[in-house]
Amino acid sequence: MSAKVLTRVKTWISVSGLTEGARLPAERDLCATLGTSRAELRKALLVLEVEGLLARQVGRGTFLAKPPEVKRSGSMTSTIADLAERTGPNEAMIARIALEPELARMAALSATPRQLRDLRSLSDRMRHAQTWHDYEEQDAAFHDLVAEASGNSLLHELHKIMNGVRLVVVWRRLSTPMQGPTPDYRSFDEHDAIVTALENRAGPAAHRAMLSHLEGTLSKMRANNTDR
Repeated sequence: MSAKVLTRVKTWISVSGLTEGARLPAERDLCATLGTSRAELRKALLVLEVEGLLARQVGRGTFLAKPPEVKRSGSMTSTIADLAERTGPNEAMIARIALEPELARMAALSATPRQLRDLRSLSDRMRHAQTWHDYEEQDAAFHDLVAEASGNSLLHELHKIMNGVRLVVVWRRLSTPMQGPTPDYRSFDEHDAIVTALENRAGPAAHRAMLSHLEGTLSKMRANNTDR
């Protein structure tokens, strides 16, 4: 995906007259309007969702969370698009392993009760995802919330960029299944372990749980040629 597609989508939103909370047209209609493929459109929408401009509600559609700012050179959108063109799934996972366990350790001390409740809710909801798209969005929200709960705004922003790149890389896959994860999918218990450690305010345990989760994902990815 190029920065041009992201810019095209963002520009259309800016001039569309949509107000905060308005629902975007169906993907099929947007593709026709913007002259892009559905795969490319989805990548762009996912990046804008990571940025907080859009909000997806399962079964209802995609909504404008806040009006986009005028595009600036060096914006997060451009940064994500540029990095995604130069990053593979393995590289993205190595970056996550370097950052996210420490964020989890920090979150054990800094997470608010509401954040802990939301993390537990996301972990539960992932078990009932009907499609991989739904699962991946909830998984991304889970890891972003851990980063936010770390209480370090700079590291959270760095994580947003890393997570945005990861999501775009995921969308490049041509073999993504439609049906969601099976009930025995290993990440379910791993997410639960992370939340439990955070709820117990156990920083080292949260670090270990996140590290184990990400290293398991990397090992599985390398074995099965998958980036989940």
